[in-house]
Amino acid sequence: MGKTKHTGPMKLPSLPDPKLWVSPIPFGLGKVKPHHIRDTIKVAWENRDNLAYATRILTQGVCDGCALGVAGLHDQTLAGPHLCTTRLNVLRLNTMPAIKPEVLHRDIDELSKGNSTQLRRLGRIPYPLIRRAGERRFSRLGWDEALDLIADKIKRINPKGLAFYLTSRGTPNESYYMAAKVARFLGTNNIDNASRICHSPSKTALKRSLGIGASSCNYKDWIGTDVLVFWGSVAANNQPVSTKYMYAAKRKGTKILVINPYHEPSMEKYWIPSIPDSALFGTKIADGFYQVNIGGDIAFMNGVMKCWFEMEEEETGSAIAHAFVREHVNGYEQLKAHVCQYDWDTLERSSGLPRERMREFAGILARAKSAVFVWSMGLTQHRFGTDNVSQVANLALLRGFIGREHCGVMPIRGHSGVQGSGEMGADPFSLPGGDFTDEQAERVEKVWGFSVPRWQGDIVGLTLENALLPDDHERKCRLFYTSGGNFLETMPDPDFVRMCLEKMEIRVHQDIILNTSTLVEAREAVIVLPAMTRYEIPGGVTSTSTERMVYFSPEIEGPRIEEARPEWEIYRDLAVRVKPEQKALIWFDNLQEMRQEIAKAAPNYEGIQHLRKQGDVFQWGGAWLCEEGICPTPDGRGNLIAIELPELRKAEGQFYLTTRRGKQFNSMIYSEIDPFNAAERDDVLLSLEDAKRIGVNEGERIVVYNQHGLFQGRVKFAEMKVGNIEVHWPEGNVLIPKGVYEKYAGIPEYNTTVIVEKAETFYAQKDTKVAEKRVEELEMEGP
Repeated sequence: MGKTKHTGPMKLPSLPDPKLWVSPIPFGLGKVKPHHIRDTIKVAWENRDNLAYATRILTQGVCDGCALGVAGLHDQTLAGPHLCTTRLNVLRLNTMPAIKPEVLHRDIDELSKGNSTQLRRLGRIPYPLIRRAGERRFSRLGWDEALDLIADKIKRINPKGLAFYLTSRGTPNESYYMAAKVARFLGTNNIDNASRICHSPSKTALKRSLGIGASSCNYKDWIGTDVLVFWGSVAANNQPVSTKYMYAAKRKGTKILVINPYHEPSMEKYWIPSIPDSALFGTKIADGFYQVNIGGDIAFMNGVMKCWFEMEEEETGSAIAHAFVREHVNGYEQLKAHVCQYDWDTLERSSGLPRERMREFAGILARAKSAVFVWSMGLTQHRFGTDNVSQVANLALLRGFIGREHCGVMPIRGHSGVQGSGEMGADPFSLPGGDFTDEQAERVEKVWGFSVPRWQGDIVGLTLENALLPDDHERKCRLFYTSGGNFLETMPDPDFVRMCLEKMEIRVHQDIILNTSTLVEAREAVIVLPAMTRYEIPGGVTSTSTERMVYFSPEIEGPRIEEARPEWEIYRDLAVRVKPEQKALIWFDNLQEMRQEIAKAAPNYEGIQHLRKQGDVFQWGGAWLCEEGICPTPDGRGNLIAIELPELRKAEGQFYLTTRRGKQFNSMIYSEIDPFNAAERDDVLLSLEDAKRIGVNEGERIVVYNQHGLFQGRVKFAEMKVGNIEVHWPEGNVLIPKGVYEKYAGIPEYNTTVIVEKAETFYAQKDTKVAEKRVEELEMEGP
């Protein structure tokens, strides 16, 4: 861990730089772009019934949108106010009134006609609910009765048949910690969180490569670094405030490069609403795009390293930081031998880029004295996601871009609570303070006062599948307790997921709103528990940002949903009902007591017990993890890992497919039109070259299909890598194979191989057998 402390926010330049302007036309009139003023007015109108409360949330609370760590309207990176549409879009979840009883207790078929967006707009869940098997509507339930029902079921089942899951939107550290402790108190290690389907490979890869499980650097390190690289990350869309950091970096001369199959418009140029000249004339962001194949990143990075080793043959020290490698890195010769075995044709074919482009990128990094590598789900949501991220670590270690100012590796988080989930132990592979090892378990047991089960818990994907196991199987999931989340819209193969949810004996949905999965029947009962938002929790809570800043978010005065309760308190009271004789081991009177224990159970969080009021914050680990090149690994050195090229196979005429986000927060969709490219939710992003090859025009109906499913959409011309297409998530999940998990971190695969045809051709009766034959070929030739 580092010794240097974060120095706090810096100021933006006072004078504009016209060289960065996109257009002399004010506000980007006539261009496809977000309309921030219009969107802000819309949000104000939606919250007009609670406008004062909404204002207090924005000005006093820690953002419950992305994980940049904006507290009130300020953060630790740049001075001045920050506010983005992502935060504004989720604001209504906190200010909505309760669902009206006459709506809530409708026939289930009537409720099920609404999609998740429509269900969300109904309002907050007002009180506990139950729908027993065969019943047509939800009935009201008292809290005592609801918790007694759940507790009675837990007492009667094998703990291996009990599972917990926590989503990340607005979930504070305290809820994660309490859930993690309660799960082990009840005898189960089946507890997982939303990072399983976003950044679990980041933690796994960074642990094995560098010994760390979080970003090694800060957002401030973007500002003034020589090169800032975004790998499979559309930060401008998913973390809009980060565009201010990019603007500040550009003003310091930073070169910004993007590696992505799609030439994302929002990463090329952006109109930043809180910077006057950018709001008027826009800001040019990316200096270069490298459009790799979907899944081609490993080959691209091997190509970059191959270039470096070739440069070293000509001039020692021209590409590799030899002193750093010699003092702080293992595995150099093995990596070099592995990379050099690949011929250029193989690397070009797999990556999708010519060797000249790889040499160009390699040269930029070789000449740089500093660099920060940022990535997101474009790297992690693969069956080889951990290997993708270790390749990034390889590049950083070879150049010595670790443990110092303006250098580092950053898995940028998209949800405000998710960084703390594993650090609090709400993970089958983690306990508070570290990985799930016997040594860790013994340490935590001394804090908790009870034994921790030693068997390996299941990731959430397996938990869902375990509902289908025979009734006499000890791992059959009988009670699934989920805090938020909607697996019908976040997991591959929604029909299969629905079947799994239906086979659970009891499902508990602890949430603030209804979604489509809440309405799915269970074998015995579906129980719904109303939770408080982070801003309603008495005493205030804490949240950890991407850069390891732990913020205090105070309780904010405002209206309340009368029967909603803090999630940590619900877990506590449930545990006491199951094991009343051990109440003293699990009981906290308040959150301050809990934070005192967190500081002991998770040593990195020493200091959390002192966070008490608005503005309180500390950063665990210091400004830079691995400072001075010293990694928290057994020998203090980073590990270079030789990564094999993944097998990427598709026949002539087939496409690689991945999913992308539009105007949405996770699976919560806020607009049918993407403001950056005007794409609708059923549009298929396709290159003009590919469109000509298969003979389709923009706007034409097409069918995208494979052995897993079928997606009906329309052609949308885009600057996509030839041979690759993108569809929106979660709509495109019907095409993604179920049960394919990354072997190290357990993230589901969200990419596949597909066939694209004109709708009229596909549906023509004479071509039915042709389509079937093409799917058979795809099954034989796919990865």
